[in-house]
Order: sequence, then C-alpha cells, then structure tokens
Amino acid sequence: MNPNQPHTLGAAYFDEVYQANDDPWQFETSPYEHAKYADTLAALPAPHYARAFEIGCSLGVLTAQLASRCGHLLAVDVAEAALARARQRCANLPQVELRCLAVPDEFPPGPFDLILVSEVGYYWDLPTLQRAAALMIDALPPGGQLLLVHWTPAVHDYPLTGDEVHDYFLGLAAAGPLRHLHGHRAEQYRLDLLARR
Repeated sequence: MNPNQPHTLGAAYFDEVYQANDDPWQFETSPYEHAKYADTLAALPAPHYARAFEIGCSLGVLTAQLASRCGHLLAVDVAEAALARARQRCANLPQVELRCLAVPDEFPPGPFDLILVSEVGYYWDLPTLQRAAALMIDALPPGGQLLLVHWTPAVHDYPLTGDEVHDYFLGLAAAGPLRHLHGHRAEQYRLDLLARR
C-alpha cells in the first residue's frame, strides 16, 4: 500500500488525465504497449471466449485486438472521454459492448469465460481490490479465466503496485477459489493467468 496515496482513484482523476492528454499513457503509439498487447493475447490459451469482460478498456486499443477472439466482449471504463475514442475504434466490431462503469461499485452480471484486468488493479486501494476480486471470482464459471497484466514500477499517486495486485490474486490461488495457470515477468510488467477451480 502507498502511504502517501492510500485511496482508490475515482472517475474525476481519469477525467482530468484525459482532459490534459487524449492518449495519456501512449496506448496507441508506445512500443511498450504494443509488445505488451501481443504478449497479453498470446497468454490466452483458448482460441475463442464466448463471453469476455475487460475492466478498464481506456481507448479500446487492446479491446479491438481481443474482439476477434470473443463472441461478446463487454469493455468498461470510468472515463467517458476514453470511451468515446473506444467507440470510434470499435464501431465495426458488433461483438464489442462499451459501457461506462465504475468497478467494483458497478459490476455486470456474469458469467464470463474471461475477465481481463490490464493496468487497472493498482488504481484501487486494498479493500476495493478485495471487493473487486470477490465479484470477479463469482462471475467466473468453473474453468473461467482471469488474466492480470500490470506495470510493476511504483507510481507515486497509485494506491497499490502491480506486484501487490498480482500477489493478492496469487494468494487467493493458494487459498482455493483460483488456480494459477501460468505467468511471467517482463522488464516493466508482469502477467498472470488464473482460472476458477
């Protein structure tokens, strides 16, 4: 936990970020992001997921790439400015549904064969992460997959680090409701795939 910023970052934080910059994390242009997207998609063992849920889709760059492997992909974000760009990007992808939701306070009904949490878990404080994790697990059928991908260096205004997010879920895997399928660490991010027992 970050003692200097212990609270979940809400919609207002992201609204300000997107007002200042259309692509604040360079999702569209960064070689780091492009390599990470390829790694993310390669980590998914199933060729097709009937119903998938992406939490924190931002501009929809990864959403558009994931869509071809999904029968239905619900992608959500708290920032309307980001979703506007995502809607343009995914306009010709009828299997993609984009909604403004603040997870975990707003959580869509499952089940989902795949839940993707990429670069979003460290915006939650620990109690919020715990609530989100419980909802995700409940929304996964047996065998349903949860893919986590997060930047690992500490960021001064994020409540958690990527490692803290992943370690929390790996702790759940050790305790029972999830099992760890595989994972690896790149230079600046880590990826872990889990499944509901």
